[in-house]
Amino acid sequence: MALCTPLTNACKRATASVPSASATSVLKPCSSRWRRGNATVAPPVTQDATSSKGPTAMVFMNMGGPSTTDEVGDFLSRLFADADLIPLGRLQSYVGPLIARRRTPKIQKQYAEIGGGSPIRKWSEYQAAQMCMILDKTSPETAPHKPYVAFRYADPLTEEMYGKLIEDGFGAGKGGRAVAFTQYPQYSCSTTGSSLNELWKWRNRLEGKRATGEVDPEGSIKWSVIDRWPIHSGLVEASAQNIEKTLATYPKGRRDNVVLLFSAHSLPMSVVNRGDPYPAEVAATVYAVMQRLGMKHQYRLVWQSQVGPQPWLGAQTSDTVESLIKKGQTDLILIPIAFTSDHIETLYELDKEIIGEAEQEGVRRVESLNGNPVFIKALADIAKAHLQSGSACSPQMTLRCPGCVSERCLAQKEFFAGQAKHLSAFSQ
Repeated sequence: MALCTPLTNACKRATASVPSASATSVLKPCSSRWRRGNATVAPPVTQDATSSKGPTAMVFMNMGGPSTTDEVGDFLSRLFADADLIPLGRLQSYVGPLIARRRTPKIQKQYAEIGGGSPIRKWSEYQAAQMCMILDKTSPETAPHKPYVAFRYADPLTEEMYGKLIEDGFGAGKGGRAVAFTQYPQYSCSTTGSSLNELWKWRNRLEGKRATGEVDPEGSIKWSVIDRWPIHSGLVEASAQNIEKTLATYPKGRRDNVVLLFSAHSLPMSVVNRGDPYPAEVAATVYAVMQRLGMKHQYRLVWQSQVGPQPWLGAQTSDTVESLIKKGQTDLILIPIAFTSDHIETLYELDKEIIGEAEQEGVRRVESLNGNPVFIKALADIAKAHLQSGSACSPQMTLRCPGCVSERCLAQKEFFAGQAKHLSAFSQ
């Protein structure tokens, strides 16, 4: 989650240059654009000569972030309009834009301090492209794998991504398979749920009943979802290795006494009390990482990015750091455990606000996963296992929060779970 708060994070700017996702594209766009309402069933997507079940579109879903300061206003407007992420009640359509306008100048300054924009698009495109290159080798039956990125609040938006899928020969009468791969390792209705709601909306508009008159038209994209992966061994290993690298920067005499603070984006307590699984899944990730580290250090799970007067899940990261320093504990490592790449919450909130204001040499942050090869291999392993499983989504995804009353959420879950009937032709 990102930017639901006063955007309090900062650290080092990601400066590594990465290849563009287009470098690994293996499908050629169609010669003609698909027109909404076109009922003609086109030939199937061209298969690769070495593939019996491909091509496969791999869609990375995330919140996203403005790539330039000029994009901040639109980003905030979309963010505060989303009741799945920031529930503002019946006046959301009025209050959301008002908050966005008031906060835009402040947030623009924060993005300016971390280099003029978020690096999350760069890292997402790089991670998706690298993962697909691995999958082409490890899962040739479903190759070629084509990478896409769909952001909830910033370019490339879900609508843009879906249009690109159609241009590239998926759906709109041509069939083909796509995997929605959430880049939130831990499921929340506010993040993964919101992204899937948006994907479901645009699928209906571009391929479903609103476009063709049919709920499940022939030749539409067949979807499956990787909806959570909080304790995958590769995620745990990559996180643990980064922590060990940071621990190694402390003198040996201090190293064993460093306290580890795992920081994740907080949630309003109204969402937590509704039964959202996010707190439990983040805690599961933390415990798995600590087991990998041998439980040798004291640690806590803390929460960042609270915004507004309503109660949020705590303890807050900033308050915890301040409290521990006052008690004499000045060697602390902050670990962004729910973020898979750098963005405003790491680069400004953690680095500049929390670490910068602490003014303690012993307060440091673990590097984000970004282009970590262990992490990227983990993404490929998760994707391969999913492709081989024949599953449309995890069993857990179809269970609604006990307090959920959203009919949209119900319809979205029913749609993606119902895609299982189409996947037998693609499974191994």
